[in-house]
Amino acid sequence: MELITVNELSMQFGQHRALDSVDFTVHSGVTGLVGANGAGKTTFMSIALGLRAPTIGSIKVLGLEPVVDGAKLRSLVSYGPERNILPDEMPAVDFVKHLAEVRGIPRKEAKTRASDILWLVGLGEERFRPIGTMSTGQRQRVKLAQAIAADPQLVFLDEPTDGLDPLARDEVLTLIRQISEEYGIHVMISSHLLEEVEQICDNIVILNAGKLVAAGQLDKLTGESTGLEIELVTVDEHPNSIEDVERALQQAGLIVQREPESAILRIPEGAPELLPDLVRDAVADAGARLKRLEHRRRNLEDIILDVPS
Repeated sequence: MELITVNELSMQFGQHRALDSVDFTVHSGVTGLVGANGAGKTTFMSIALGLRAPTIGSIKVLGLEPVVDGAKLRSLVSYGPERNILPDEMPAVDFVKHLAEVRGIPRKEAKTRASDILWLVGLGEERFRPIGTMSTGQRQRVKLAQAIAADPQLVFLDEPTDGLDPLARDEVLTLIRQISEEYGIHVMISSHLLEEVEQICDNIVILNAGKLVAAGQLDKLTGESTGLEIELVTVDEHPNSIEDVERALQQAGLIVQREPESAILRIPEGAPELLPDLVRDAVADAGARLKRLEHRRRNLEDIILDVPS
């Protein structure tokens, strides 16, 4: 299912071009919108929500044109902002209930739904607390709760794990994935953290300085082998064994990549079929220990690093 279709989309702010002739299609599931700060992620979301008209090009979201069909579109989508703009004095349940009513849910149903959604995101026992007394992680969950309270088809989440520690980040990411799978809500998550996008996303859109780097299904853009990765362990009797293994493989005609002081050797794709035997013999001769030998898979960082500077 095509959720978003973008054609030659550009956005100009004075002399600055925030988006520069980008073309891509977003399909169903969880999509990661990736890029450093200033890449154009928030600008794209504002255009997709119909809050800004693009300078050039076109975009359709759920088959609708955001500027022309803005009111109808915003009844089908929702948004979780990056900034902490929640009302501090309002209890979480009242805030989620209010926004559900704004989106057309009847008052009685909105009250029940707000309570149920806050239980879903792990704030059931905290739902009557004023939002201003909550931790950063709890406020992020309130943002997520209000975004899904009206049962939207598509949710835009802008940096939903910002400010969270690793454990809280994993919990929020797991929750986002659960909401998509169990409730059929499609999600676009904006993030500058590549590892969290790879953790939960089906699709990916990568922006760099307003230009499109790559877009498509995550497992098709990543996953192919980029060579072998060899992790070694030195032993006291042979302190230079990793250097000896590296040298032996190079003498066998292989390209060997190694970061300074690293115990990991990388051999790019295209190595001979006898490579495992060569590695075994080199490790044994050097007196090292082999901890890991596996194919290295292309990841999002590799895709971004391939972009010419």
